[in-house]
Amino acid sequence: MNDRNSSIQVIDRMAQLLEAIAAQPKPVSLKYLAADTGLHPSTAFRILASLVQHGFVERDDSGAYRLGAKWLQFGSRVRARLDLREEALPIMEDLRNQVHETVNLTVREGDEVVYVERALVKRMMRVEQIIGSRAPLHVTAVGKLMLAEDGEAACKAYAERSKLKRFTTHTLTTLPALLAEIREIKNAGYAFDNEEAELGVRCLGVLIRDASGAVVAGLSISAPQERLQAAWVPLLQEAGLGLSKRLGYRAG
Repeated sequence: MNDRNSSIQVIDRMAQLLEAIAAQPKPVSLKYLAADTGLHPSTAFRILASLVQHGFVERDDSGAYRLGAKWLQFGSRVRARLDLREEALPIMEDLRNQVHETVNLTVREGDEVVYVERALVKRMMRVEQIIGSRAPLHVTAVGKLMLAEDGEAACKAYAERSKLKRFTTHTLTTLPALLAEIREIKNAGYAFDNEEAELGVRCLGVLIRDASGAVVAGLSISAPQERLQAAWVPLLQEAGLGLSKRLGYRAG
């Protein structure tokens, strides 16, 4: 068996064990788990030991196994993202109907933004981001705002990690240029992507905050470069603030 197949088999066995633990209301023994999954006790023990080490499974004083608290963290993140999309979509659709262009909802994962929702416009020529697609922070309007929110030191660290990869002739590929941009947009509260990710496409973005004031997402309008209008800034800011308020944010 090659390494790839072996790795997949371990993941399958791990999933079996987790499902067996989750199916029981109380902690379960190694003997029960081995019998339920058909795994050899020594194999089950090794996998469970790794799951315990990483916090996915816990072992009580009697040696029985139960799901670890880490799943609560994951569950709360998934719930928060589902709530965000549910709250955002009506606002996104209303904004789309005002500007007649595509409206996107993005969240940050590491050094990228991820598109998690969209409101498409019914036009033959439109910008369409695929849900689940990703883009580096420095080439998107929302991503640059998130870098600005982090501050210049974090921006410098991002530049070192990402090497500010070039996507078009308009991409900001030097640290001085990126720092100048984030200083400007930090004060403005909104940002443009001026064909920095894709030639012929521009974007206008704002940040979304939760009840604590933390940035949780970004809202943006994408359009062919000749159709994007600076006059949409107040409309986008109003929509962004409206969504933030629905998430509990109160402007100071």
